[in-house]
Amino acid sequence: MDSGPPFHREGLPTTISKAEKQRWRSSSSSSKSSSSRPSILLAFFSCLAWLYIAGRLWQDAENRTLLANLLIKNSSQRPKILTVEDKLMVLGCKDLERRIVETEMEITLAKSQGFLSNQLKSSSNKKFLAVIGIYTGFGNKLRRNAFRGSWMPEGDSLKKLEERGIVIRFIIGRSPNRGDSLDRNIDEENHTTKDFLILDAHEEAEEESPKKAKLFFSTAVQNWDAEFYVKVDNNINLDLEGLIELLESRQGQDSLYIGCMKSGEVVSEEGKQWYEPDWWKFGDAKSYFRHAGGSLYILSRNFAQYININSASLKTYAHEDTSVGSWMMGIQATYIDDTRVCCGTSRQDKVCSLA
Repeated sequence: MDSGPPFHREGLPTTISKAEKQRWRSSSSSSKSSSSRPSILLAFFSCLAWLYIAGRLWQDAENRTLLANLLIKNSSQRPKILTVEDKLMVLGCKDLERRIVETEMEITLAKSQGFLSNQLKSSSNKKFLAVIGIYTGFGNKLRRNAFRGSWMPEGDSLKKLEERGIVIRFIIGRSPNRGDSLDRNIDEENHTTKDFLILDAHEEAEEESPKKAKLFFSTAVQNWDAEFYVKVDNNINLDLEGLIELLESRQGQDSLYIGCMKSGEVVSEEGKQWYEPDWWKFGDAKSYFRHAGGSLYILSRNFAQYININSASLKTYAHEDTSVGSWMMGIQATYIDDTRVCCGTSRQDKVCSLA
């Protein structure tokens, strides 16, 4: 028999030896194992990529949520678009709120010093014809004593004059160095004579006279209920009875602004006497409006009340008389130009005869 390798014939079964089968199995298993390794690695890296992408997506979602919350919170705090009227209203409310707080603080301070409670009692007990305020300063004690010995009553005579309805007080502020010898001397003098109205909120200085006028009328109308309030300079030799007669003739009349009416040039050159820093507000002609001269002028009760209510917003100029005149221009004032209060000059004093 032929012992050679078997021949493969078409359509006939072929016999394979056991050794060949083992070789074929080993080769197929090795090929399978070699082909499965890249698949495992690919699956592993695919898992890593999926985890990375999922982490990024989760982090982005958290960031978006955080940003959305911040936007919602900030949107409620962002300022809304305001019209011009809204802005003016807001500014006005803030200014009014500031003024209310300042006023409340001043009232609290005044009450703590016993000022309001003591002074307002007198205004509710009696009505007066007039309150006459004489401007004075720290260095004017000799002049005050001269007034007390001439036309101004003192002691019991001053009290009797108040019974007639006339209150007279020297008007003075406080020293820039509060509580110093100047203040103490005025307090001691007032303790003896009791003829001062001390403006605690005012700092006494010549350039502050317009502010002194505001405080004088405001304080006087709070302390005494009078028909008229009179400002007098400290160099006036006054005919007191003539002034009382003038005031009695005007009793019952309201909205009066009485004085020696004048006008005049506005001094625009700095360094000159009567220089007005706000000169440019008086037009090209640089002329003051009509106003009462500062030596002596009279306001009726409603004007003193007007100054008291609006003192925080009233504009002051360089001089007291023009400042008061500017306040009268904005209201329905009856101007009385009375030559009897146009004080002439006699030596160092101005004489107001009021004859």
